[in-house]
Amino acid sequence: MKRTFSRILPLVLAVLLSGCTGTPAAPASQTDVPVSAVPTDPQTATVFAMDTVMDLTVYGDATLLGEAERTIASLEAAFSVTDPESEIAAVNRDGTAALGDDTLRLLTRALALCERTGGTLDVTVYPVVRAWGFTTGDYQVPDPDELAALLEEVDYTAVRIDGDRVTVGEGMQLDLGSVAKGYTGDRVTDLFRNAGVTSAILNLGGNVQTLGAKPDGKPWRVAVNDPLGNGYAGVVEVADKAVITSGGYERYFVEGGTVYRHIIDPADGYPVDNGLLSVTIIGDEGVLCDAFSTALFVMGADRAAEFWRTSDDFEAILLTEDGEIFVTEGIAADFEPLGDWSAAPLTVLHR
Repeated sequence: MKRTFSRILPLVLAVLLSGCTGTPAAPASQTDVPVSAVPTDPQTATVFAMDTVMDLTVYGDATLLGEAERTIASLEAAFSVTDPESEIAAVNRDGTAALGDDTLRLLTRALALCERTGGTLDVTVYPVVRAWGFTTGDYQVPDPDELAALLEEVDYTAVRIDGDRVTVGEGMQLDLGSVAKGYTGDRVTDLFRNAGVTSAILNLGGNVQTLGAKPDGKPWRVAVNDPLGNGYAGVVEVADKAVITSGGYERYFVEGGTVYRHIIDPADGYPVDNGLLSVTIIGDEGVLCDAFSTALFVMGADRAAEFWRTSDDFEAILLTEDGEIFVTEGIAADFEPLGDWSAAPLTVLHR
């Protein structure tokens, strides 16, 4: 999920998503900075990591930004699927490796979320994604026999963890990209919180994470991009929450008149095409929101709604190709459609 450049602006919108290499870019990301008087000045930093630009804004000691940057760099070095020196690359190369604390913690949490979603999230789908060219930019429609062979190795239940050592089957490869930025947001907000910070906002390449409310006590206003590229689809007010979106428009290619989007269904190895344009998840935990934004996109609107009804730890905003908005009841009062979506049919989902 690749994003465009972000910048600090004295407005009340933090854009969630951005465009991707080779596709029309969505509007640039922004970070919500209040214009009223605040107890401390905002301390800001811009970091390039995890293949995206990240904006960090903290109302506190500026030295915390350096600690945050070092944390982000350390996590990227451990999680990267393309860095041959990373812990994940070692597993993929050798079939087994000892993991550091963060990688072990993230992988364990990710496998639990794979289980909870019934495999619509699967951290072993990487070889299939690579076969479509979404990791390299060498886009192609794989041969059906090749896909069938690769799917034989897609099975998160086959990942074995023994102490700090993880082992995967022959031909199996891990990719934590669907949860890495969410986990990173959790780690950085914990760093700030433990240092006594009560107000901060992170835009990790479109994954927005807030610590507390704005310094004036008002909620942060986080805008969701229009997945059709026409500004914003809406804005949601949050405090102390993560707001993370997945959309099929983020990266795609066209071949033979068919659009192939980068989110892959682990069940059949093909790009998802189920009528959804984007899924936004709002919750306390960034890693969960990151995981579920992908998983619910794979599920489709009906299954996603039923999954939410069995859960109590997140809210969701679904935008469909038919121009409809579905908003779960826990966030409905805090969401306002904007732009071309302001007159769209809106359904509030209830348990």
